[in-house]
Amino acid sequence: MPTTNPTVAELIERSNRLGSDPRNTNYAGGNTSAKGVERDPVTGEDVEVVWVKGSGGDLGTLKPEGLAVLQLDRVKALTGVYPGVEREDEMVAAFDYCAFGKGGAAPSIDTAMHGLVDAAHVDHLHPDSGIALATAADGEELTKKVFGDRVVWVPWRRPGFQLGLDIAAIKEANPQAVGTILGGHGITAWGETSEEARTNSQWIIDTAEAYIREHGAAEPFGAVREGYEALPDGKRNRKAAAIAAHLRGIASQDKPQVGHYTDSPVVLDFLAREKMPALAELGTSCPDHFLRTKVKPLVVDLPADATVEQIVAALPDLHDAYRADYAAYYERYADAESPAMRGADPAIILVPGVGMFSYGADKQTARVAGEFYVNAINVMAGAEALSAYAPIDESEKFRIEYWALEEAKLKRKPAPKPLAGRIAFVTGAASGIGKAIATRLAGEGACVVVADLDRAKAQEVAAELGSSDVAVGVAADVSDETAVQAALEETVLAFGGIDLVVNNAGLSLSKSLLETTEQDWDLQHSVMAKGSFLVSKTAARYLIDQGMGGDIIYISSKNSVFAGPNNIAYSATKADQAHQVRLLAAELGQYGVKVNGINPDGVVRGSGIFAGGWGAQRAKTYGIEEKDLGKFYAQRTLLGREVVPENVANAVYALCTADFSHTTGLHVPVDAGVAAAFLR
Repeated sequence: MPTTNPTVAELIERSNRLGSDPRNTNYAGGNTSAKGVERDPVTGEDVEVVWVKGSGGDLGTLKPEGLAVLQLDRVKALTGVYPGVEREDEMVAAFDYCAFGKGGAAPSIDTAMHGLVDAAHVDHLHPDSGIALATAADGEELTKKVFGDRVVWVPWRRPGFQLGLDIAAIKEANPQAVGTILGGHGITAWGETSEEARTNSQWIIDTAEAYIREHGAAEPFGAVREGYEALPDGKRNRKAAAIAAHLRGIASQDKPQVGHYTDSPVVLDFLAREKMPALAELGTSCPDHFLRTKVKPLVVDLPADATVEQIVAALPDLHDAYRADYAAYYERYADAESPAMRGADPAIILVPGVGMFSYGADKQTARVAGEFYVNAINVMAGAEALSAYAPIDESEKFRIEYWALEEAKLKRKPAPKPLAGRIAFVTGAASGIGKAIATRLAGEGACVVVADLDRAKAQEVAAELGSSDVAVGVAADVSDETAVQAALEETVLAFGGIDLVVNNAGLSLSKSLLETTEQDWDLQHSVMAKGSFLVSKTAARYLIDQGMGGDIIYISSKNSVFAGPNNIAYSATKADQAHQVRLLAAELGQYGVKVNGINPDGVVRGSGIFAGGWGAQRAKTYGIEEKDLGKFYAQRTLLGREVVPENVANAVYALCTADFSHTTGLHVPVDAGVAAAFLR
């Protein structure tokens, strides 16, 4: 709800400041609030309200429209109709009747905590140091030892109305306290001013962190296991790229996932240590953690020098065991009211010596899942350094993971875009047709790798498409097998795998037969015929390893079937590309990989080829001004329309949607109708 209230401005500033530091809380984790006065636009009277970060928002990027706004007296009045802890979920719907004005964002499950605690400003955060104490086996004793009576221990309770009542009572009974440690979960702090609340939150976090550093064991995860040390950088990245597609395949059995790779020192050290297997099996504790990482990861517990073949051979049994274990976990606790099981594939896969692979419906979700597991590693380290890591019970994890309120939150998410979860690699994508294709695919939800001979230009285009969660730019000399391999390795390390390859890179030299040199011929064929072959061959290995099917699309040309003058090298190599489509469609169909082609004609506007001299050469051939070339091509077509890069991009998009799930080996003309180029 838009407002110029200074209290809101203070709340936003505090939230952003706390949320921007990963030591304080994780992405979309925790919530903050402030109480103050707003003018009722109907009565003109002042009304006490509470502003609370809304459900699903992120503190670091919170804006006023991300706040839920409720009338404070009505929130407090809910205590009179509260039916008890067994029916506390009903109170979330009751918050709708407390809304001030339009109410702003949807209230989160923690709204009661903020409304009922008698303090003008309240913070609830998930700092690693605080959760380390919250998950230590003797967390209550440690809380007293670390903070004295200024911070009070609260035994684990699922977030909700009762927890709000509990903390309100603790605050009232302990006037000297500035906050609490919530068992298994996080911290809550308060203050009478925004700055006091922030200071108290930061004091709890910093004090816990300092205590762990000063009093904790030097090696909380035990000794390094011989043979499990991190591989050297180059070898580690090559091995990660070699197994990434296999891992994505098993993480995507229920639903296609995008991947993220993390090889930070924290992760690599954890994977090398003696206690890692047992701690990984215990799983994460904070609800925000396991909701994104699942209750525990899949561990490929092989030495760092295990070969790619050994890892791949071990994966089917490990995956089957993981799925069976997760299904058993669901069956142990599910009842008639539980939502259906959402999938039994891992969200986190740990590979000693190599790193962590995390998965989600999109790149941001996958990346954040990895960030949360790093948080969990830090939590385990702190708890083990002081005591022993003791997460909340498995039954409580299930109550959170399959909570009706969590299910409702998932259902509020907008429907995914058509290409969400798909990863595209587009060559020659820094300009013209390639750029239009990359733009369209990104706009439809795909993760896009912009590949071009010029890395700087590729990165520039990728930045235009969005953050690195949307697109990345890589260098790709498609005529060089080593460069192609490196570009595809960057792709699978960036997004976990690959689904869609667009062979678009090209150039053209418009010359007659007698003017065409051997070097002209070799250059044309090296970039387009050989380049498409190398890209398709390299990508096909990843597509086959994933076992998820995929698409390879060739941007061929009308010239692949049309015979025109002064174009021998270009047209011949386009014919080569066109037949590669047929050959690869026949060979890769058994793997679910569709291979199709697009035959554009006369794409002048925005074209890198035309701008590089091809346009002038073709205009000379036709005896017209170069500026009139687009109109010339248009007037000779059946539809009389000029073809632009976006028309080609539209065809690429169509071919890789579910509407064309049964189409392979097809060439689609995008030429506004050139009868001489009809395929049949």
